[in-house]
Amino acid sequence: MSRTVSIVGAGRLGRAFGRSLRRLGWRIGSVVTRSAAHSRAAARAIGAGKPRATLTREVLDADVILLAVPDDVLAEVARRLAKLAGDRCRGKVVLHTSGALDKQVLRPLARCGARTGSIHPMQTFTNNSRPNLKGVIFAIEGDPRARRTAGAMARALGGIPVPVASRNKPAYHAAGTLVAGHALALTEAAAQLLIRLGFTRPHAVQTLLPLMRQMLNNFEEHGPRAAWTGPASRGDYATIAKHGRAMRSHPREFGESYATLLRLSARVLAKNPAATLKHFDRALRNSRRKSQ
Repeated sequence: MSRTVSIVGAGRLGRAFGRSLRRLGWRIGSVVTRSAAHSRAAARAIGAGKPRATLTREVLDADVILLAVPDDVLAEVARRLAKLAGDRCRGKVVLHTSGALDKQVLRPLARCGARTGSIHPMQTFTNNSRPNLKGVIFAIEGDPRARRTAGAMARALGGIPVPVASRNKPAYHAAGTLVAGHALALTEAAAQLLIRLGFTRPHAVQTLLPLMRQMLNNFEEHGPRAAWTGPASRGDYATIAKHGRAMRSHPREFGESYATLLRLSARVLAKNPAATLKHFDRALRNSRRKSQ
């Protein structure tokens, strides 16, 4: 049976959901963004839907209302929609797509009778890419009916729904940010180090990408401890001290990040974290003394 979804906040994530669901036979209802031009562009990108520049009661004509708006406006959107819709919320499923927030942000809609929850794909979305959602983990959370709907939607999109307790949403999202957000900064920092040494950017990228891909392959195939390589894994403290001295000729954040990541590797990868941390700290102290 065909289902209808209205999408509020049709940015990168909302459009990706809308395109995929339309191809799966879902009917697209209202497509709401901040302006008429944006909503028309979003409906074109999705390939269906009624563009709207503001929230209207027609949003509630759908079976499922997907709120794909930024976290900092989600509570206000929920409040406005509840005030606008009133009893029309009763029995509707309202899902938001925030990774860090839980169903509590939708309380105004729940008080009106809506079934509320969240669905969040652990994937990165950009303006220039259409990520494949097949095999992607979708965190689902909310009341029972909302969880069932979110799980069915995730499976329809090719993903794997995983229930996440409401209280654990921030930590879940932080885990993804460590990889998608902070690992990007780490990769760019390494590229800039190479560029400062005379590498062209294409050569810097070509230096790092095979290294990263092999590391991820090793992580997947052999596990974290077996995949751990480099001077830290070997206990090569003299080389660690040399790295510490080399970092001092670059902006402070480079050296601080190296030291922090060294300590993190000891905590999560070493067989004896406490002893390894002591050795790493001693090597870094030696690098500071010798550079003074």
